[in-house]
Amino acid sequence: MRQFVNLLFYIDYFKIIKKEKELFKLLKEISKLVANISPSATFAMAAKARELKDKGIDVISFAAGEPNFNTPQNVKDAAFKAMKDNFTKYTAVGGIQELKEAICEKFRRDNNVQYKSSQIIICNGAKQALYNAFLTICDPGDDVLLPVPAYVSFPEQIKLAGAKPLYVPTKEENNFRVTLEDIKSKYNSNVKVLLLNTPNNPSGSMVKKEELEKIADFLVEKGIWAITDEIYEKLIYDNNQHISLASISEAMKEQTIMVNGASKTYAMTGWRIGFAAGPEKIISAMAKLQGHTTSNVNSITQKATIKALIGPQDVVEDMRKEYARRRKYMVDKLNSIRGISCNSPDGAFYTFPNISGIYGKNYNGKEITCEIDVVNYFLDVANVAVVPGKAFEYPDHIRLTFATSMDNIKKGLERIEDTVNKLKS
Repeated sequence: MRQFVNLLFYIDYFKIIKKEKELFKLLKEISKLVANISPSATFAMAAKARELKDKGIDVISFAAGEPNFNTPQNVKDAAFKAMKDNFTKYTAVGGIQELKEAICEKFRRDNNVQYKSSQIIICNGAKQALYNAFLTICDPGDDVLLPVPAYVSFPEQIKLAGAKPLYVPTKEENNFRVTLEDIKSKYNSNVKVLLLNTPNNPSGSMVKKEELEKIADFLVEKGIWAITDEIYEKLIYDNNQHISLASISEAMKEQTIMVNGASKTYAMTGWRIGFAAGPEKIISAMAKLQGHTTSNVNSITQKATIKALIGPQDVVEDMRKEYARRRKYMVDKLNSIRGISCNSPDGAFYTFPNISGIYGKNYNGKEITCEIDVVNYFLDVANVAVVPGKAFEYPDHIRLTFATSMDNIKKGLERIEDTVNKLKS
C-alpha cells in the first residue's frame, strides 16, 4: 500500500510537470504559454487526498482552503427565490446593477472607500477578477512585484498575461509581512504592478497601516499599479485590523484594482462569485475582456450574493470565532512537535510552519532532505495531506488549513506528531 501511495503522491508532482513540458515540446500541440505554467498545487493535493479516500484510505486533508461551514440560509433562500422568479437568463456582462450597488455599500462600510457602480465588475470568483486585471494592465516585458510566500495561482496568472513575476521575499521573523524595504529591494524600471494579498495565503500575514502608508507613497511616486487581493479580510484575529490600500489616499485609489469575493467570508466557494473595483476605464476594459471569455456570472448566484452582503453579518462573526479557536489549537500543537516551528497567522485560515528541523532524520533508511520529503512522509505514514511551501515560492515550510473540523484538526495533528516521533537521527 505504501508503494501505491508513493506512486500517487505529490512527490511526483514536479517530475510530472517536467515530463509534461517535454512531451508538449515534442508534440507541439500545446501552446508555449500554457505549457510553461504549472498546475494548481493546492487543487492537485486536494485531488490526491480525495483519490486516496476513494480507495478506502483514511486520509485527513489539510490541503484545500475551503470553509467547512454551510452557506448561510438567507443566501440559499435568495437563490431559491431567484429561480422561482425565473431570474435565470443572461445578465449584463459585468453584473447586475443591484449587486453592484450592494458591493459599493460594502466597500464604503467595511473598507472606507467610495466607488460608483460603474467602477465595479462581477466575476466568476476572485480568481477571475485577478486574471482579468492582469490581462487588462500588463504587457509583455512588464514586471509584477509579488511578495512571497504567495498563492499558487498568482505567478501563473502573471505569466499568462505575458508579464514576469518578481518575487519579493518576506522574513519569517517579521511574520511574513512585506515591508517597503522588501519591495524597494526588487524594484526596477520595468515594474508595472504590485500584487498585495493581505491577509495572505498561505502565511496569514497582514500588512499594518503604517507600512501600507509607506508602500502607497512609493507606488504613487513611481506610478506603479496595485492589485489587492482582500478575499480573507473578514477572517482576522487578535487585535489586527484590515486596511485596504485604496483607502490610504485618493491618489492610491486611482492606481488600485481592489479584488474581493464571497467565497471565504460567506462559505460560498462553489457559487463562484468575485468582484473588483477600480478606475472606470480599467473596469470597463475588464468587462470588455470578460465579454469574450465567460460573459456574466451565474444570475442566481448574483441575487444570492446581494443577500450575503446586505443581510445580517452575525454568521460571519460566528465563523471567525470558530476559526480563531482552531487557529490557536493548531499553532500550539504544531509548536509542541519537535522539529516544527509555527508563527501565529494574523488572518485567513492557514498556518505555514517551518519544518526544516525535521531535515536530516530518517525513517526505514530514507533520509528527509526537503519539504517534499516531509509532505510525502506525512501522507505515506500518517495519511495526512498538506501542501509544500515550494508551491508558494517559499521552501522549508508546509501549509495546513484550519478550515476543517476540530476533530479532523486534532486527529491529523496527532498523526503528524506520532509520525515525526518515529524519525531517527
